[in-house]
Amino acid sequence: MKDALLVLADGTVFEGKSFGKIGTATGELCFTTGMTGYQEELTDPSFYGQVLIMNNVHVGNYGVCKKDEESNGVKVKAIIGRNLEDNYSRAGADASLQQYLEEQHIVGIEGVDTRTLVIHVRNSGALNCVVSSEIKEVDKLKAMLADTPSMKGLELASAVSTKEAYALGSESASFRVAVLDLGVKRSILKCFTERDVYLKVFNARTSFAEMEGFNPDGYFISNGPGDPEPMDYAINTVKDILASGKPMFGICLGHQLLALANGIQTFKMHHGHRGVNHPVKNVITGKCEITTQNHGFGIDLDSVRNNVVVEITHINLNDGSVEGIRMKEKPVFSVQYHPEASPGPHDSRYLFDHFIQLMHNHQ
Repeated sequence: MKDALLVLADGTVFEGKSFGKIGTATGELCFTTGMTGYQEELTDPSFYGQVLIMNNVHVGNYGVCKKDEESNGVKVKAIIGRNLEDNYSRAGADASLQQYLEEQHIVGIEGVDTRTLVIHVRNSGALNCVVSSEIKEVDKLKAMLADTPSMKGLELASAVSTKEAYALGSESASFRVAVLDLGVKRSILKCFTERDVYLKVFNARTSFAEMEGFNPDGYFISNGPGDPEPMDYAINTVKDILASGKPMFGICLGHQLLALANGIQTFKMHHGHRGVNHPVKNVITGKCEITTQNHGFGIDLDSVRNNVVVEITHINLNDGSVEGIRMKEKPVFSVQYHPEASPGPHDSRYLFDHFIQLMHNHQ
């Protein structure tokens, strides 16, 4: 194990030991609070371009397994931990976390007081950072940070979207759904196919006309990384879907794009919502649910309240932010959080059933 450095954009320096690939990586710093599910988080495309703090003390102690991946590989730029474990206890694991990160060319640092680091991020807001196990000069790392772009204004969805369209499920299924892939998680697709839905997953820049050629009963706009505001191509596609009158469901980035398509403003959050323990209230039913979240942008509360065609359906009980909206006159809704979880609680999977019901009613 070599010495490693973590340098934040505000000049704060943390020392630790190398883990994973020997190298250097930059990105926006964010954290997650889950005690388990680290592989699902590492492979979540919504984390693309970010450096992930694993707040739990021990990470890697049950190894990694191919079936737990949410995409075709690790999407974070680097990983930070208190104790990143090379040894693991799960008999069904394919490899250790160390082997996995090396194979995926991902830099890591361990031995960092992650609780102190998380508190720093919560107080200071999201910061760019650099992790290096090969460069020992702090000034050189600070110079690299100066060239690292802010997440605000970055369009990243097209970098993680599928290059070619593909289908999932049975062609004889009860419903057909066109998926606009902005960085979709595999567990979301599984939640659909388990409900007798035949899917066709399209590249992020696919036109509405091409997706409509699939003759879908409904449209799904996926989660994904980056700032939604520069995504004019996807906003226009969502507007075309709305004009068709067909049911539509959006998650995370898809939620933000639905807002923008209706003239609702989005904004960069102070440090975002990450982890598996966020309380959300469904204001329609009055019930509360514990949710999984992973987003650094949100939609403006006042902008929603002043909108005549959209209403709020879900509110975050920690900070009062908007967690869900629906259109008043169309079978269209979205949520900011992740109802598929993976990792996390399954309190919110009823939303997939709600979308199925909307498609049934529309048929």
